Amino acid sequence: MIGPRAAGAQLVVDCGTGLGVSGAGSAGPGRGGWSRRQRELVGGLLRCYPVSFLVLAPYAVFILPMAVLNDNPQTGFIVLLVGLALLGSVSVETMGLFLGRPDPQWRRGMRQATARYPRIYPVARLVTLTGMVTSIIGAHLGRGTIVTQVSGDLSDSPLAMVCALFSGWGTLGFALLVGSHLSGRLSSRRLYCWVAVLVGVEAYVAVLTARSAPLVALVFFVAAAGAVCGVFRLRHLLLWTVVLLLAWPAMFAQRNAIREEQGVVVDTQVTAADRLRLDSQLTAVVAFAVPVEIGQPGVADYFRYGLVPRVLDPDRPALSTGQQINQFLGGGPTSAYTFLLLGNIWFFDGPAGMVAVHAFWAGFVALLLRWRSRPGPVRLTLFCLVFSDVLLWSGTYPDCTIGFLQHVVSAAPVFLLLWLTRSGPAGRDDEVTLPVGAVR
Repeated sequence: MIGPRAAGAQLVVDCGTGLGVSGAGSAGPGRGGWSRRQRELVGGLLRCYPVSFLVLAPYAVFILPMAVLNDNPQTGFIVLLVGLALLGSVSVETMGLFLGRPDPQWRRGMRQATARYPRIYPVARLVTLTGMVTSIIGAHLGRGTIVTQVSGDLSDSPLAMVCALFSGWGTLGFALLVGSHLSGRLSSRRLYCWVAVLVGVEAYVAVLTARSAPLVALVFFVAAAGAVCGVFRLRHLLLWTVVLLLAWPAMFAQRNAIREEQGVVVDTQVTAADRLRLDSQLTAVVAFAVPVEIGQPGVADYFRYGLVPRVLDPDRPALSTGQQINQFLGGGPTSAYTFLLLGNIWFFDGPAGMVAVHAFWAGFVALLLRWRSRPGPVRLTLFCLVFSDVLLWSGTYPDCTIGFLQHVVSAAPVFLLLWLTRSGPAGRDDEVTLPVGAVR
């Protein structure tokens, strides 16, 4: 444990509780202590069932309430899909508890797990800034824009291909910033500032690309992953959801205006409220006998698209399962459609696939968080990539799995840099002494 250097002179991080700050003048037992224990209980539960939380949260907070309020006749089908997904994740995560529970002293454990990485925060800054800069440059060069999506053509600029190599570095940077915070090298205030900058840059990219979906996905991912890692509270997820709902009409109008300026035809019959009917988008899949084969990516495509950078395979066609689904539904190749993550899994793999996919990733995440005690920076990063790429509610399956492989390959140089800058073996009680106010 860290002790004060002089009586009453310095605050001391209480790693045993994992959340508070103790020291001279700290609050005694009472309401504050109960609130702290409550947060620890919730945090421990989230780390026991992280995949189940990620699956359930968007449906419990928004999608199912919208279905009920709008009297969706297929509300029971939505419950069925969520139930099958939870059957796979909860069963595996519960069995994993018999093999080992997450460290109850989460922050102390993370401090020990990252003690060998004294340069984690400088690396986090480098990765985050690089990811933001390349994202902006790529958007200016046409990468990921609505025009590119509609035309099906990819930017052939060499610089755009180089920017694509840093795809996923926003998520990678966020994971390392969280690791820096949990290691005691980054204060809560600075972490929140970094998150605000990440979201602000994504909002600017959304203006350039006329696509709002990546911004919404980033906000939900940051809130969900932050809650599991103990740096945000569940009420932050609810608050951000409310903020997005209030801002959505203005975002929708601005997005359509930008699209019209770029020559993209906008359906004026679709309102901002219509676009919030995610329950209807999901239940459209109920009309089909599953599983369905429409030429979606196979095993060979996972390796070709997931592990080989486009700069080494520039002639391969663009991959868009959303466009294939739209054509299957009778639309054209210039538009994309998805049944959301759960609907796509049901569409392509059926009920058995729904259970199997979530069981597999629940087991993978359990290994990342519990195998040989606490996760270090690499495992924490992989955990965040699973959350942002594979299991996010808005993801397009199976493209999102291929995206996860691409981002793992993209992150390999960062993993190597972390390994090269690590120090000698850390002792059991190695800690990082913090300045006053470093952790709240």
